Amino acid sequence: MANRTVKLNIDGKTVVVESGKTILEAALANGIYIPHLCYHPALTPSGACRLCLVEVEGMRGVVASCSTPASDGMIVHTETPLISKLRKSTLEFILSEHPLDCLVCPKNLRCELQAVAQYIGVDGLNIQRRAKEVQINDKNPLIVIDPNKCILCGRCVSICNEVRKVGALTFVNRGKETRIGTFFNSPLTEAGCRFCGACVEVCPTAALMDKNSSWRTLAEREAKLVPCIDACPAHIDIPRYLAFIARGLFQEAVNVIREKAPFPRVLGRVCTHPCEYACKRGEVNEPIAIRLCKRFVADLDDKSWRLKIKKMPKTGKKVAIVGSGPAGLTAAYFLAKLGHSVVIFEAENKIGGLMRYGIPEFRLPKRVLDDEIEEIMNVGVDVRCNLKVESLESLFEQGFDAVFLSIGAGSTSRLGIQGEDLQGVVDCLSLLKAANLGQKIEVGRRVLVIGGGNSAIDAARTALRLGAESVKIIYRRSRVEMPAGREELDEALEEGVELIELTAPLKIVKENGVLRLTCIKMRLGDPDATGRRKPEPIEHSEFVIDADTIVKAVGQKPSLPSGFNLELDSNGRVKVDQNLMTSRKGVFAGGDIVRGPSSIIQAIADGRQAASAIDIYLGGEGKIDDELASKLTPNPVLGYDADFPFIKRVECSKLEPKTRIKSFDEVESGFKQEEAVREASRCLRCKLRLTIPQPILPPIETKYRLMEKG
Repeated sequence: MANRTVKLNIDGKTVVVESGKTILEAALANGIYIPHLCYHPALTPSGACRLCLVEVEGMRGVVASCSTPASDGMIVHTETPLISKLRKSTLEFILSEHPLDCLVCPKNLRCELQAVAQYIGVDGLNIQRRAKEVQINDKNPLIVIDPNKCILCGRCVSICNEVRKVGALTFVNRGKETRIGTFFNSPLTEAGCRFCGACVEVCPTAALMDKNSSWRTLAEREAKLVPCIDACPAHIDIPRYLAFIARGLFQEAVNVIREKAPFPRVLGRVCTHPCEYACKRGEVNEPIAIRLCKRFVADLDDKSWRLKIKKMPKTGKKVAIVGSGPAGLTAAYFLAKLGHSVVIFEAENKIGGLMRYGIPEFRLPKRVLDDEIEEIMNVGVDVRCNLKVESLESLFEQGFDAVFLSIGAGSTSRLGIQGEDLQGVVDCLSLLKAANLGQKIEVGRRVLVIGGGNSAIDAARTALRLGAESVKIIYRRSRVEMPAGREELDEALEEGVELIELTAPLKIVKENGVLRLTCIKMRLGDPDATGRRKPEPIEHSEFVIDADTIVKAVGQKPSLPSGFNLELDSNGRVKVDQNLMTSRKGVFAGGDIVRGPSSIIQAIADGRQAASAIDIYLGGEGKIDDELASKLTPNPVLGYDADFPFIKRVECSKLEPKTRIKSFDEVESGFKQEEAVREASRCLRCKLRLTIPQPILPPIETKYRLMEKG
């Protein structure tokens, strides 16, 4: 049955709307603007601001258009001398306790109060202000409260109580001293606030603000409001798969991840999880354990997503992928789905790159990696191992139409000190590769690792498992500046690795079969080009540490065959444009060969971008994603939970340190089902805020009536 409609006349214009709509809704839906501040399309109208007054023929006086139903034959006047006078005096009264800064602020992208005041013709110059100076409250997580700007429109209370059903906000001190606040004036955390940001979203005056609100465009705004997605290089829809996990829909969660990345199980174990560092829940208490939630669902994957993959017809185009790390494999996966013939060239006898040879088994079991790679091969990718490509020209002579270089940064940087080539001084990649291949390695009782990145941590933990009794990491900055992941460093320290901070190596000598490393203590000076404080040597602070093995782990660099003839930057990395195209047409590059030592998730992002760019180069549209997950209808209700702000992060079980250093068995056990659901349910659901409709502002073409009256 069709919805019944009503026909009415507004300012001489005949309009038709659904029965049950108010006069204001009828006007706004038909391009007729009526000023308002308390009305919001997501909320029940209250008529509190009295700015939306109109005159209706046959009705006495004026009525609030936001709460008066439209009816057949109604004749409405929104602009009369009486209404204009009432609106202006009403707005001036509202502004009499406002600091008025909104009226002159030139930076605000969408200030309702400013727009409405300009439309009505109030500039604030002649308003008699009543003293109202209340201290701004910036002590709560995420939200700043400025009572001076509150106009008691009630929107925040309405959305918190009626829509979210949290009830953290209310009207306090009914009467002359009415204000918006919490019961007993408690902090938002103690009031059960869910920190969803809905109250900030609907506030028309910046009385409620995001602490981090320095955006200038709508794209920047969305990135700041949902920072986990923005922080993820592959832009995986993290809130969406957390919501699926919280509902117990685990396969749907896997499908969300697989829409963007073909390595959910790998990422669930070794992703550097920049999303967690950006997670707004961390400002309330602790960030969501996003990586472990990903691992839980990825390990349950029933592979049903295979049936939803769209494999395009063969295009007749051939693409060569040089290198089989995460960037190369990701590009191969998406290009093969698009119908291109893809061949991976790998110098080693197995594919996987540093995922296979550079990450220890106790962090990433090879059975997990092999499972992920098998799925990539299933879409139709050809592999040629034990074949090192020395010339790009040879690839084009073989009939390839495009090339993607993803050979990584496989050479360890030098220390630049005396004695680094002595026997017993090894680079970390060689050590890790040998351990991953199961080769017998003698490291002795005492091992020193020089460096502060993830490879240094992996090398130190590997040395313990190879039988070292004492392992020390030498790092020239402090622990705070270490680029290594916090979790990896904490686990290394638990296992007995010692961290010697603010210490730099000077030289290595060998005496009676013992390596002697001379070091010097450092202090932190001003920030350098990386943004970290530059370490400076402390005069006369030299000391010596003895070791049986010294591991160099001060970074990796690309080792590019001279036959590639590509333009490089000052660091020896391949230069690319915004589409990852190199200086040679048809040759693309990504991952560590372009960025230097980075992360698996960043390499995956580069592989995705390269696949899209190569497809466009070959005549396609560059659309690489499948829709593998079901649509998720967000539930706007969060509900009251007094404990929600204080719920602690779930930590997964691990092998005991004394046990785990005796083998290369996987250290983490991952989440159990109830743990994953509980952890995903801690999400603030920041993305839900983006579903709140935007209020309708005055039309710009009316210009400002201030100018008309000036």
